[in-house]
Amino acid sequence: MAKTIQAIRGMNDLLPEQTAAWQQVEAIIRQVAASYGYQEIRMPVLESTALFKRSIGEVTDIVEKEMYTFDDRNGESVTLRPEGTASCVRAGNQHGLLYNQIQRLWYMGPMFRYERPQKGRYRQFHQFGIETFGLAGADADAEVILLSARLWKALGMADQVELQLNSLGSNEARARYRDALRDYLEQYKSELDEDSQRRLDSNPLRILDSKDANTQQLLEHAPKLSDYWDEESKQHFDELKARLDAAGIEYVLNERLVRGLDYYNRTVFEWVTTALGAQGTVCAGGRYDGLVEQLGGKATPAVGFAMGMERLVLLLQEQEKLAPRRAVDAYLMPLGEAAELNAQAVAEKLRNELPDLRIVVHSGGGAMKKQIKKADKSGAEVALILGENELENNQLTVKPLRTTDDQQTFGWSELIVALKPLTQE
Repeated sequence: MAKTIQAIRGMNDLLPEQTAAWQQVEAIIRQVAASYGYQEIRMPVLESTALFKRSIGEVTDIVEKEMYTFDDRNGESVTLRPEGTASCVRAGNQHGLLYNQIQRLWYMGPMFRYERPQKGRYRQFHQFGIETFGLAGADADAEVILLSARLWKALGMADQVELQLNSLGSNEARARYRDALRDYLEQYKSELDEDSQRRLDSNPLRILDSKDANTQQLLEHAPKLSDYWDEESKQHFDELKARLDAAGIEYVLNERLVRGLDYYNRTVFEWVTTALGAQGTVCAGGRYDGLVEQLGGKATPAVGFAMGMERLVLLLQEQEKLAPRRAVDAYLMPLGEAAELNAQAVAEKLRNELPDLRIVVHSGGGAMKKQIKKADKSGAEVALILGENELENNQLTVKPLRTTDDQQTFGWSELIVALKPLTQE
């Protein structure tokens, strides 16, 4: 007997009982994004490795340790995308969508990072992302944050998440602060945790979100990012806060919030929750005005965010925010040869009349008792009995499976009325 092949570690299957929850979340995401005028874009999962090295930064953990990179048959280095923003910018540049234009785009799909799999975090994971191009003002920042806030409300999770907000200032201000932070931390280098020591030269801002308690204590007296803001960035951040205040969006200022990717400037934000145990980020984003030009396009302001779908679905399930949905509404049971011959045709007529009705036709014959067991196991709300009399009189008998109501026989028009509520679950 051949050895059974297993899925690659960290690459998880989504089974039918799980996909129903995902579909509910995806439907809400699509509706909220559309309500703000955002359009869907779909990018390939495989891109040139140079795209991510130039955008994310060669000294980030993602590029150094987490990317799935290999040479294709032509000897060109390609990478399974570890995040969506760089791919979205590449597509916008390639197809002329960005220069002197305003674009509101969203995407959803798989990303890939080689890291230790854990609950809600996998090596193949899925992200929903929002990207806005061509708008430099704080109103665009406010819009993407308001969209994310509305999404939490639509998911029933507004009371379970907290918005944390910061500004990195301009690229020049960020560079000045990076040098000041490095100079301060150099005197404590031996006391820093191992990761922070490695980042001190390559990416010192990442030390600000170190989870090491001793490192965090050392940062108490470190230079403050806000002291290095340029005046324009300060005005931008003040306007953003004023817009969020006007919209009634609560937030917490977090000066150590920097985000892990090199392309961010000015506004950065995260939605965090403790509903999954220790505080964790479930949505993050910010402004990245230099990335389009960095990837070969004309200078274009941009702001966006991304959220991990696995953690989002897990969060909703643990908070019991997703209503269970049945896979089948009605189970059609043909009794007798003539009924078996015509059952699928009858089911097609029902689908024509009620396109949202989820109906399964019994296969394999058998007595009524056997078919009732199959109908009950399917999870259907009702069984539809098609016998010789029903076939001859253009009728169906409806037998409730989840209540004690009596079964009833309906003519065709009455049947459609009787089944309509099943499509409005």
